[in-house]
Amino acid sequence: MHNGTTSSLPPEQNSTLHHEDAAGGESIHLLPSDYVGDEEKVTGIEIEAVDSTGQVPPPFSWRKLLEFAGPGLLMSVAFLDPGNLEGDLQAGAIAGYSLLWLLMWSTIMGLVIQLLSLRLGVATGRHLAELSREEYPYWASILLWFMAEVALIGADIQEVIGSAIAINILSNGFVPIWGGVLITAFDCFIFLFLENYGVRKLEAFFAVLMTTMALSFAWMFIDTRPSGEELMLGLFLPRLSANTIQKAVGVVGCVITPHNVFLYSALVQSRKIDPTKKGKVQEALNYYTIESSTAILVSFTLNLAVTTIFAKGFYGTSRAENIGLVNAGQYLQERYGSGSFPILYIWGVGLLAAGQSSTMTGTYAGQFIMEGFLNLRMKKWVRSVITRSCAIIPTIVVAVVFNRSQDSLDSLNEWLNVVQGMQIPFAIIPLLTLVSNERIMGVFKIGTTIEVKQNATNRIESWHLSTNRTRKTQLFKVDGLTKIPLPAL
Repeated sequence: MHNGTTSSLPPEQNSTLHHEDAAGGESIHLLPSDYVGDEEKVTGIEIEAVDSTGQVPPPFSWRKLLEFAGPGLLMSVAFLDPGNLEGDLQAGAIAGYSLLWLLMWSTIMGLVIQLLSLRLGVATGRHLAELSREEYPYWASILLWFMAEVALIGADIQEVIGSAIAINILSNGFVPIWGGVLITAFDCFIFLFLENYGVRKLEAFFAVLMTTMALSFAWMFIDTRPSGEELMLGLFLPRLSANTIQKAVGVVGCVITPHNVFLYSALVQSRKIDPTKKGKVQEALNYYTIESSTAILVSFTLNLAVTTIFAKGFYGTSRAENIGLVNAGQYLQERYGSGSFPILYIWGVGLLAAGQSSTMTGTYAGQFIMEGFLNLRMKKWVRSVITRSCAIIPTIVVAVVFNRSQDSLDSLNEWLNVVQGMQIPFAIIPLLTLVSNERIMGVFKIGTTIEVKQNATNRIESWHLSTNRTRKTQLFKVDGLTKIPLPAL
């Protein structure tokens, strides 16, 4: 027995007091110490953690969580791109607080989809586009690739528009919209250069951009003081009218972006994970789930702030129908920019951070989509030139038209959200098909009793190895062993 504990029981009886998990999960020893007559009484159980096979997730570690942090942050950028901001401000101005419930449930659904995406990437070591090419017929694979590219180009157009408008605002109108488009056309190469210094530094740069957005929109939210009662009603009382249906579709389309599903299944592979060890896979799933949930919660809070700001200031006014990314900053300045409060430039900084951060994630997504579906390898800068060219040409045309039409860019942004909403099934159906395939996912397949039991078992074992307390009895550790005292018999 461990720790020098001995027993006077006969060998054949004493042997029943020692059990070792065949899989190497734990070793359990009964600790006999008290005697009643000639019989020995069991007063404790000794549990030794043994995990030589990697089947049990290691105990939770904050340091390990930081090691896994990054991919979820990059993924959450798509929840805050200029297309989202366009959808937020128009939903707030035209529908008031009434679509907040849809924003919340769309975000929850988006989180669930991203959790499935990371599950696929971690459990298989391959991303969604690769597996779709391998599992679907050639014609279906090409169709899925085409739809993903359409959604990606639409998102890229929105990123270019948002950044160009922000540059126009921050330059006080000195740089025209079409000039901002040209500047934005080439700034993605700056991020590609930054990537040469390591992916962690790139992730840190995105964290700075996200923080900038958060501070900008939080400042605006606090200053405008939206109605708390209306906000709660909007979140928990579903309402939808005929004149808000298009805005509702746009909200869903801008929150659940198809290219982001492909992106996250690839980003989670940036950390070294042994897919043959269930414990390591489950550990990665746990940490990625925490990180992505936190990042998306932050993005939802910022989307909520933007929607309520415009609901408070413009719902029911004559300006509601005409408001968009182009004139939103000026309207905010007129409505809330009393005194020296520079809300116009705060909006511009947040919009620029949104556009620039989503620019790089779009480049990454395009690379993974093309390589996965077409098995075509190319350098990121080449891929950026192709995607950005497809985005710039229509944007430049619309920017020129915008000089004569106040609503051109905003109308384009709005319809691009609707188009992306229509592309969602072409990303979600392959994802659901693959993560429910036991041949591909093994024990991490969704929708089975085995998978539920596996998750429950892993969490219980992880908790058992990382805590030192129970509900009714106190655990204590001696020489690395966990002991559970039993009540006297």
